Amino acid sequence: MQGLIAAAVAGLLIAGSGDGVGTQISNPLALSDDQLAGARVVTGFPGQRPPPALRRMVEDGRVSGVILFDGNVAGRRSVRRLTAELQAIPRPTGSPPLLITVDQEGGLVRRLPGPPKPSARSIGGRGAGFAAKLGRATGRNLRSMGVNVDLAPVLDIGRPGRAIFGEGRTFARKPAAVARIGGAFARGLEMRGIAATAKHFPGLGSARINTDNAVQRIDLSAAQLRKDDERPYEGFVAGGGSMVMLSTAIYPALSRKPAALSRAVATGELRDRLAFQGVSITDALGSVSARAVGGPAKTAVAAAAAGTDLVLYTSLGDAATAQRGLARALGSGSLDREEFEASVDRVLALRARLG
Repeated sequence: MQGLIAAAVAGLLIAGSGDGVGTQISNPLALSDDQLAGARVVTGFPGQRPPPALRRMVEDGRVSGVILFDGNVAGRRSVRRLTAELQAIPRPTGSPPLLITVDQEGGLVRRLPGPPKPSARSIGGRGAGFAAKLGRATGRNLRSMGVNVDLAPVLDIGRPGRAIFGEGRTFARKPAAVARIGGAFARGLEMRGIAATAKHFPGLGSARINTDNAVQRIDLSAAQLRKDDERPYEGFVAGGGSMVMLSTAIYPALSRKPAALSRAVATGELRDRLAFQGVSITDALGSVSARAVGGPAKTAVAAAAAGTDLVLYTSLGDAATAQRGLARALGSGSLDREEFEASVDRVLALRARLG
């Protein structure tokens, strides 16, 4: 087992567990395949209280975190109560606090009350200083409600006529400006103890339709992707950004598979070329673009084989299916155990730091 698991788990035998007594894990080597698989799963869930199925997954160590959407929110107080309930669910002894994630970009994509209210386009028009200030304010706001991961900023290049530009979700049209302004927002979040998540690697600025709604092919050359679309991520990585979300679009110049499920992208571009050491996460794998590949178990195993650390599902049922698929693949030897544990290392270390 890798060294960081020892630090993240064994070092949190007292401080890291929930209020009750969960499954006993006295040392990292006691993690079962079920629990190793669960450490790589993030799920959505219905309602404003943790449902029984989610509680069981948390108690058993079969999930690493959750994502909040509009249906989970009925005001600031309700979010504080919900996140407190989630973190108080008894976890396996030594298990760090859960990742509680949200898409809090600003503009059209803002799940919780409070900042950032302006869209990325508006933030970009006011410059890096304003972005940094708003990042800090957003971080304070999220932390006050018990959220520890913002699935933002969007580091896609703004290309007129394309989907994400039309939604106002891009900071600028030029890679250098996106890097400067998006990086400032990310640093503001991190200063307030929130993990920033740069997305959607290697860049979704050329997509004509949102990947939630259709399969998208980004027909840019590898040279152009690296020169323009990946450039903002270089600064994010160099600055120690915590997380990167991989797109589910297909980039034929790099791979025939969706980026989040492609080893050429998730490992070759992000880890090897950019030297990213943090936690990678898929875009939602229940989307039309991901469903074209297969069901939850197949997409989860493909993402893990590609080297993506966390798999994200908006449906609790899909997440449970994905977790079982990962555990089976790990147990059968279909997935490399050493690489699998390295991903768990990174995730548990992040959870420990945020906790």
